[in-house]
Amino acid sequence: MAQGVLAASDAARRCGGTWFVGVDALPNGPDGGIGQTAFPWAALPLAPVSLHRAQLSVVAPGYPLPSAEEDEAAYRFRQRRDAAHLDGLLPVGPDRRRMVKEPHGWILGLPLNACGAGASPLVVWEGSHEVMRAALRAAFRGHDPALWGDLDITAAYKAARAEVFRHCRRVELPAQPGEATLLHRLAVHGVAPWAEGAEAPPEGRIIAYFRPQMGSVVDWLDAE
Repeated sequence: MAQGVLAASDAARRCGGTWFVGVDALPNGPDGGIGQTAFPWAALPLAPVSLHRAQLSVVAPGYPLPSAEEDEAAYRFRQRRDAAHLDGLLPVGPDRRRMVKEPHGWILGLPLNACGAGASPLVVWEGSHEVMRAALRAAFRGHDPALWGDLDITAAYKAARAEVFRHCRRVELPAQPGEATLLHRLAVHGVAPWAEGAEAPPEGRIIAYFRPQMGSVVDWLDAE
């Protein structure tokens, strides 16, 4: 199924063709299942919810390569800092100001093929969710909670991410089919560059990501 999706994916490839973004690319149902294959709710510490079509994140050997859609600074950040980011913050307007437009409940990654540990694994900064929570609470303080999703939090976000780099341990999370990675929604995470000699099938490393949305930015920030 994943290979069939990838066959028509050239237009969605970035980073010099080494990354297929694949938003809403997996044709799963609202219960997460595909055909006769059920979603593994029973094996996860999660309450079942209605799910969106999963993102297929596919990385190929050589990731990342320079590309026209990124300037030199963005490319260096991808190389040196794994393109570290916080999900849910979208770049809004011509100046790409960060606002919480997609408050996800959690981030679940399900590997779909077997790869070596150096095949651009997921990276997470340990304890970063608490750093981000404290910084964003301060940024939202004094503002109407109903308007939090429209506030420009670019400066607070970048300052908090810099603090994460200084004080939180970077951890690589390679995973195989049958395993899962479950991240706190406020955790800073990214994708490591492809290590020289890393092993993977011809289609590259494939992970399906599920990120169901919460009802409000307040819940996103304050819920456990």
